[in-house]
Amino acid sequence: MKIYKILNNNAVIVKENHQEKIVMGSGIAFQKGKNDVIPVQKIEKIFVVREENEKFKQILATLPEAHIEVAEHIISYAEGKLMMPLSDHIHIALTDHLSFAIERVQKGIVLYNKLLGEIKVLYKQEYEIGLYAIGYVQKKLGIELPSDEAGYVALHIHTAKMNKESMKKTVKYTTMIKEMVEHIETYFEHSIDEESISYQRLVTHLRYALGRLESNEAFQIMDDDMLIFIQTKYDSAYQCALGLADFLKNEYGLHLPESEIGYITLHVQRLQDAELMK
Repeated sequence: MKIYKILNNNAVIVKENHQEKIVMGSGIAFQKGKNDVIPVQKIEKIFVVREENEKFKQILATLPEAHIEVAEHIISYAEGKLMMPLSDHIHIALTDHLSFAIERVQKGIVLYNKLLGEIKVLYKQEYEIGLYAIGYVQKKLGIELPSDEAGYVALHIHTAKMNKESMKKTVKYTTMIKEMVEHIETYFEHSIDEESISYQRLVTHLRYALGRLESNEAFQIMDDDMLIFIQTKYDSAYQCALGLADFLKNEYGLHLPESEIGYITLHVQRLQDAELMK
């Protein structure tokens, strides 16, 4: 395997059977030139250059090598933690995002992640990887990224899982849940403790409910007598849940069945009880 083009110290282009491939490895191009043989023991990753990977070539050739090395380490760490390969697109998306985030922080610009509370609950393992990522950036580059960035890393990691939903859908669901939580807070004129178990249960339930709605999956049926009991005993929470159903219908064209409104009522009531016990 011979070097066709050097992108940076750790990445080169090779040509095999008229097909370009990106070959990566620490110091793989150090003191090397075109047509030099690549040491096999230095090869860590190989990508076939398809249309999407053209951008990856640009990233490798233009972004600071230190940023690329950090991103690649984080991706490898994530694959090890999740015990699954991530899609090739993560090498573009996360590398580009991290480099831009590092530049922003260096300029004193901080972007707040409004979905952070929901991300922590919905994508707990990915968020832990995000926390590792910002710690690794601090260790290697001496740059302190805010925890908001751990949330953004989590979104990138989640959508890079094989056969997972797109980033657009991931952000859509997370935003919808954020809006529903805000509706509850407005209804009761009380902020919700995002660290509480009741909040985490609610968010998890809403996430799966939204998924079932969009994919037309069947909901768990609630006994009519139980539904009437819930409507009567937890009237305030039920009215709040009805408001959530109206919100989903008016804003997103999604229709919650009566039984699901009943289950959401129980979660809202649990939140109320938790707040009253403080």
